[in-house]
Amino acid sequence: MSKVSANPFFKFENPNSALGFDVPDTSMFGMLKISAENQPNESAYEYFGNECSYKNLVEKIEKISGAYHASGVRKGDIVTIIMPNTPEAVISIYALNRIGAVANILHPLSAQEEIKNHINRVKSKILLCVDICSEKIANIIDETPLKQVIVASAGNSMPAVMKTLYALKCIKNYKYDKSDKRYISWDEFSKKSKDVAEYYPNGDANNEVAVILHSGGTTGTPKDIMLSNRNFNAFGIQAVLTLRDVRAGDKILAILPIFHGFGLGVCVHVSFCFGACSVLIPQFNAKKFANTLKKYKPTMIFGVPTLYDALLKAKGTDKIDFSFLKYAVSGGDTLPEKLEKSVNEFLAAHNSSIKICEGYGMTEGLAALSLSVGDNYKSRTIGKPLIGTEMCIVEPGTTNILPAGEDGELCVSGPTVMIGYRNNPEETENTLRIHADGKTWLHTGDMASIDSDGFVHYKLRIKRMMITSGFNVYPTQIESVIEELDFVEKCVVVAVPHQYKKEVAKAYIVLKNGTEKSEKTQNEIREYCKKKLMHYSVPYKYEFVDLLPKTAYNKIDFMKLQKESAREAVC
Repeated sequence: MSKVSANPFFKFENPNSALGFDVPDTSMFGMLKISAENQPNESAYEYFGNECSYKNLVEKIEKISGAYHASGVRKGDIVTIIMPNTPEAVISIYALNRIGAVANILHPLSAQEEIKNHINRVKSKILLCVDICSEKIANIIDETPLKQVIVASAGNSMPAVMKTLYALKCIKNYKYDKSDKRYISWDEFSKKSKDVAEYYPNGDANNEVAVILHSGGTTGTPKDIMLSNRNFNAFGIQAVLTLRDVRAGDKILAILPIFHGFGLGVCVHVSFCFGACSVLIPQFNAKKFANTLKKYKPTMIFGVPTLYDALLKAKGTDKIDFSFLKYAVSGGDTLPEKLEKSVNEFLAAHNSSIKICEGYGMTEGLAALSLSVGDNYKSRTIGKPLIGTEMCIVEPGTTNILPAGEDGELCVSGPTVMIGYRNNPEETENTLRIHADGKTWLHTGDMASIDSDGFVHYKLRIKRMMITSGFNVYPTQIESVIEELDFVEKCVVVAVPHQYKKEVAKAYIVLKNGTEKSEKTQNEIREYCKKKLMHYSVPYKYEFVDLLPKTAYNKIDFMKLQKESAREAVC
């Protein structure tokens, strides 16, 4: 395939506009089409060696949008997607966007009860799920408004031989009643397609909801984050104007999951905005990481710190020439200084001229909000805000801006800041606040400072959220689940340092009188958590206590428990 020498988006750069660029009146799908018109024959994505050109991707999206429309999906309807990084998931997100519908994207390993609650909260009638989730869906479908469940496999788009072997291996994953007409396979669903007109959002319509992602917000309670076409498209242009060395035809390794803003925003939409190729990886395998890198030679790698730790440890990576790599970006968690140094030394020793760069972002801001790269690179910082994004530091709990060098709460204003939390005006008002300058600022709940040169220094999380292998874990959610057990009086969850995962959860539990503090009780709590929580949220440690420490104001002293747990590192 031919190589295109320039990105199609440079024409959107506009130094006279407030953002430094113009955001076109179009949908996410419309933005993808711009790249397709510029290089129709370039690869848009690659999946286990199977490539799909931009021209063919647009055709697939148009076909599947017709299938969703034939199934009753209309503008504004919310369709839930529970899939790993597969072509079917990506095609569906853009197909729904093409007809003005909303993609509500969930983690495939979500607990059964959690899936039910999410579906009921957004009132989805149509669901696309990966086969391994079919049993969970079968158990809750009668308690939801679901009218149709499209079941897909991670093997659907694999090469023929691999697809056959995968199907034989995973046939047991289809655990639902196939006589139930509410279920339909992806292949059969595709055949339902009929021509349907494309929805063109203009003006204020660009601020309508396009995608719903999920986070704990600033309080730790799960929230539905509403993101618009404008959020995604502005971020795509920011990335193109920031990562100047990338060209159409380059490759982005899409290991980060699409149910995160980082994964969908950076590894998929940004890739399409570049006219690049998104290499879709449905499940990260550390043992095969070296083979993956050798096979695809990605221009860009975006990952959490544990991914780069795996890069250093994976067998075979020490024999790879990394001259193909233009950018290695770490986000989702603080990059430890020791790991930063080790990765940079590794890259230098393997024929790469780049250094790992650290970014900062949150789902409420779609993905990255600042990045330490190029002229904005400074080691041990998260760089400077992306073009068109502003950051300031305020006194926690206020909107009072602090001077350079002082620690406070990090606030962000810009075109990628979310619309708000769906059906939660109170939390939205707490998070999105209007400052004295009249602008809306996202209060991140994170502590930081901005030095006199404009570089942002991330400090710590004000909120109690912890991060495990790049995934957000919310102590209040775990506490609520454990306290559902009738023999538990009170539970408090804090973070314990972990050598590989960064942090894991520890639960301090006060049992009701008469309950034995035994291994049996602990196992019962653990098994209950496994049923109700995502696997990475299940506590690693459980400690039974008679009393929980209190502050002078008679509140639970979380900080005291946190300090105690800091001495209990898990290897």
